[in-house]
Amino acid sequence: MMLHPASVHFAMVLPLVAATFGVVYLVIKTESMSKISSRLTLIAAIAMIGVWYTGNQAGPQIYEYLSEAGKHELLEHKELGLYLAIAMGIIAILKIIGCRMKKFALEALAVVLLLGVTATTFLQGKDGGEIVYNYGMPFKAYMIEDTLKEAAATAQKEEECDAQVEAYEDALDTIDSISEEVDTIYGNTPHDDNNE
Repeated sequence: MMLHPASVHFAMVLPLVAATFGVVYLVIKTESMSKISSRLTLIAAIAMIGVWYTGNQAGPQIYEYLSEAGKHELLEHKELGLYLAIAMGIIAILKIIGCRMKKFALEALAVVLLLGVTATTFLQGKDGGEIVYNYGMPFKAYMIEDTLKEAAATAQKEEECDAQVEAYEDALDTIDSISEEVDTIYGNTPHDDNNE
């Protein structure tokens, strides 16, 4: 079962929360708000790194099921995720150093960078959604369609009815295998025909 779909929400919300508290700090400039915003930025960075890690684990599981366009989109998503994780780590370090050394300019720089990363994170979330809904959801249907087309082509080449039926039976076995693999990847309960 993939953890990435469940964990991505943390990477979306926590940088926004940290950025909000960072902006509040820039306005009121109190030591307590500096500490709160620094800690929230660190938590957001840890979450971003964790989400990148879960995505890095999930990507190879679905990569072969995607179309060429989906594969390309997934690789871009992975690359941007790595950059965001690194950027969040650097921003957290800058914010914490600024807080400890009481350097407002350094903290202000970290907050401005955090705002940029937060905006980019929303774009990353949009891309992730496109992978799921434009490429991820229909990939099972595409694989089934390809399997049936191959079976039809094989059946047309065969002259004997038994060989034609066997081509379609092989296709059904392949489709069952595809369904089981997809259900395993997404942690879905396998379909049970006996319950109907």
